[in-house]
Amino acid sequence: MWDTLEVTHEGTNDVKRARKHTLIQEYEMFKMLKGESIVEVQKRFTHIINHLMSLGKTFDKEELNIKILKCLDRSWQPKVTTICESKDLTYVTTTSLFGKLREHELEMNRLNVQESEDKHVRSIALKSGKHKNKQDSSDESEEENHLRVSL
Repeated sequence: MWDTLEVTHEGTNDVKRARKHTLIQEYEMFKMLKGESIVEVQKRFTHIINHLMSLGKTFDKEELNIKILKCLDRSWQPKVTTICESKDLTYVTTTSLFGKLREHELEMNRLNVQESEDKHVRSIALKSGKHKNKQDSSDESEEENHLRVSL
């Protein structure tokens, strides 16, 4: 009875092996998707790792950390370099690493919002200044016309 339940819920050894090979391939090809947040990367990565571990695959911390850092897109390169140079990746947990990446992402988002607001304020100031210049030039031409009439 136990064997029947095991095969029903986990599959045969061939099914497990095929699933493991598929997950290993997903792990090896894992990359951050365009527009994806660190939280989304973490969810996808953790899903693959947890399933592989349930099928008997083992990983050390350094291997997982290097994989995470190498899967990030080019915009993350300065942060990746900083982490690699300042941390011993053999002792950092993946949770801690994702926490640092999330912290950096939040700061970058804050700076992007601030820059966007600054551009918007400058744009309004330029429009306002441009509008004033038209009014100033029309005031000047009215004064010139008034002077001509007076003379």
